[in-house]
Amino acid sequence: MLFILVVAGLWSHAGALENGLARTPTMGWLHWERFMCNIDCEKDPDNCISERLFMRMADVMVEEGWREAGYQYICIDDCWMHPSRDEQGRLQADPARFPGGIKKLADYVHSKGLKLGIYADVGKSTCEGYPGSLGHYDTDAQTFAEWEVDLLKFDACYIDWTLLGQGYVNMSRALNRTGRPILYSCEWPLHERQFQKPNYTAIRETCNQWRNHPDVYDSWSSIKAILDWTATNQAELVPSAGPGGWNDPDMLVIGNFGLSPDQQESQMALWAIMAAPLLMSNDLRAICPRSKRLLQNRHIIDISQDALGKQGYRTAKVEGIEVWERPLSNGRLAVAVLNRQEIGGPRTFSLQAAPAWKMCRPQCGVTQILPWYEEIGFKTEHQVSVNPSGTALLIITPSSQAKFRTDEMHWLENVDVL
Repeated sequence: MLFILVVAGLWSHAGALENGLARTPTMGWLHWERFMCNIDCEKDPDNCISERLFMRMADVMVEEGWREAGYQYICIDDCWMHPSRDEQGRLQADPARFPGGIKKLADYVHSKGLKLGIYADVGKSTCEGYPGSLGHYDTDAQTFAEWEVDLLKFDACYIDWTLLGQGYVNMSRALNRTGRPILYSCEWPLHERQFQKPNYTAIRETCNQWRNHPDVYDSWSSIKAILDWTATNQAELVPSAGPGGWNDPDMLVIGNFGLSPDQQESQMALWAIMAAPLLMSNDLRAICPRSKRLLQNRHIIDISQDALGKQGYRTAKVEGIEVWERPLSNGRLAVAVLNRQEIGGPRTFSLQAAPAWKMCRPQCGVTQILPWYEEIGFKTEHQVSVNPSGTALLIITPSSQAKFRTDEMHWLENVDVL
């Protein structure tokens, strides 16, 4: 049986934070999931949180084609700080692990044609117990600007939840007052939701991207949990996304240990459909060729970075198959067919069962992106084969006779809610 979802008013998102940044979803690398809070540089000098790690990742970003593929940001997460502020009340990097300081690291990253991201916390301490920014928003924003940081990931540990929203707004204003364009990555809705429903209008006016779900893990169960939560809440999430502000389902864990090749393809495809930031957390120095090709796949990246700026969402569930769809520029549509079954072999799915296929009157052009690239041509019907926990990713283009309005998704009107 086919169930179809409609989201009313889907594309009338609120005004974005107008700092000129994140016009498409952010792309880069973030240390947390893979390297966590490893500060033991004596025993593990190659993998500890240090300027050496980030400089080497910047080198690899340039040498191995990541920059050319669109990945711009090298992002530091928690555990970079000295345990206390300096005599002027400013944050400072751990001098043993960052002997040149953050400004030196920023200069190095910029010399590679890349951008540097940093981490702080809206509360009195970071999640790992380092100094938080509560009571220091202006000082910390000015410090980051003087260091020429390009992105701030602002967490929310150790703060009274009633101060959460105002804290995020205060830091947003402080960043803007510096005059330096600093992309602002928030965790406001993630930490507020347990107490009250997040106000996505305010969040979008404050932040360039925002986390909604707890940390991703290097496992298929974690990816599924994020997809399920996003689909369950998509009527609330999707209207807030668009150029300047994006829902962030957390890092890409492709190239690590926990996902099979098919599951890696599923994460990459669904993150592109969801217009999610593509922030890898892996070891670029030792990534396998297959994962590298997937992460650098220009056809998937083109979907992620599509100028129309619409977030896709789940439109159908058919006996363990999920269909996710995203409107693209020039009247096209990206379709992901995810096989949630984890037993048996590949399953066949007819695109005629996808809600979007209703625009194919009399036919649509079909381009398959995953599991391999193929220009299939114009079809009145088409079937795909999808491996267990895998995803077929396609772009469909209506023929000239079709009447298709990406701003309304009109073929989904007046149907039952999933």
